[in-house]
Amino acid sequence: MNGILLRLAAPLMSFGEHAAFHYRDTLPFPTRSALIGLFAAADGRSREEALTPDPGTRTIPYTDLEFTVRIDRPGQRHTDFHTAGGGRPHKQGLRTSNGSYRAQTKSTLISRRVYLADAVFTLAVQGPDPLLNHLIQRLEQPAFSPYLGRRACIPDEPLVLGGPHPDPVGELRHHIPLSLAAPPPPEQATVPVDFLWERQPKHVPAAPAHREVADVPADFTPTRRLHHTRRIWRTTEHLPATLYAARPPIEALTAYIQQDTP
Repeated sequence: MNGILLRLAAPLMSFGEHAAFHYRDTLPFPTRSALIGLFAAADGRSREEALTPDPGTRTIPYTDLEFTVRIDRPGQRHTDFHTAGGGRPHKQGLRTSNGSYRAQTKSTLISRRVYLADAVFTLAVQGPDPLLNHLIQRLEQPAFSPYLGRRACIPDEPLVLGGPHPDPVGELRHHIPLSLAAPPPPEQATVPVDFLWERQPKHVPAAPAHREVADVPADFTPTRRLHHTRRIWRTTEHLPATLYAARPPIEALTAYIQQDTP
């Protein structure tokens, strides 16, 4: 399948799986739920309508998408000590489950929210050409601002690296600049980079499934969110060290994006 190429990078990002209540954890990679949510937001869909089936095909628009993730920089886990509601007058603060207001002595709600700091992921998003062309257009002119897991996590530019491309995974392995945490040694010809796959990779047929994650969205409606599970595979690919792009990588990324421009 053809595919488009995206780069997810930001000072902070967060991809929850079971995050709820006072502790909001993050997975160490972008979730399918976060990516589909980003596409739906760019398309102007509300949470209630994000997964509404297409009238013509009666299928959810994003079901046929397949993601391959290259982990350029895994980032560092950062925990934010977060408070809400404190210091406000009694009837302007947080409510309890029965609708009344919390007592002022208990008005501050404390939570811990985990982020990935300074992480970079490069993605191949494969699917039907009409959908890919539509996604490219909407991501470049989004209806709602894109964010990486939480609204404060605004992605760096460029978000879109190009496509549709006939071999997007080949682009990840051989051509797209690498945003590594540190430059490889001068004598090193290749660098090990982890990849995540949604199906068993053909070049590593014996690779066992890395893990199972509950991040396939069935309903984004806030009061009845529902996710199904999927399996993912993890491999380590040895990529050319010449792909390394020194910080800031914008010149290398711009040259890659413009290479096919007449």
